[in-house]
Amino acid sequence: MDRDFLIDLFADFGPVTIRRMFSGYGISADGTNFALSLRAGLYFRADDQTIPQFEAEGSKPFQYQTRTKTVTVNSYWQLPARLFDDSEELATWARAALAAAQRAALRKRPKARKAAKPKVSKVAGRPAAKRKTTGTSKARRTKKASRR
Repeated sequence: MDRDFLIDLFADFGPVTIRRMFSGYGISADGTNFALSLRAGLYFRADDQTIPQFEAEGSKPFQYQTRTKTVTVNSYWQLPARLFDDSEELATWARAALAAAQRAALRKRPKARKAAKPKVSKVAGRPAAKRKTTGTSKARRTKKASRR
């Protein structure tokens, strides 16, 4: 699929950004990647809410082969072939794929970091004293060895 075909395909959905990716294109809207166009076909982002729709159509998740195994990517599913002829229904599926991608992005957001706990020494629960460092670690090792 070439870039112009993809732009026409998503005309009813709305404006999309199409960027070169792997052996095809990554398709995004509002800064969120929701579809992949690869040699093997067109794949939409899917999650627990949308996968049953793909399964009902007989679609399969994206797969690729490495030297030792076949890898299945369950977050992208092949678009049913019948939707290439129905741009209105394709737009509905594209909106669902965009929503799935946005839900996945929300789950990925980093959680707030907790403040570091102060170190406690092994002696009577007292806070650990900070070490004074002078010179390089090699110099410290040499000093220790000469004290013995």
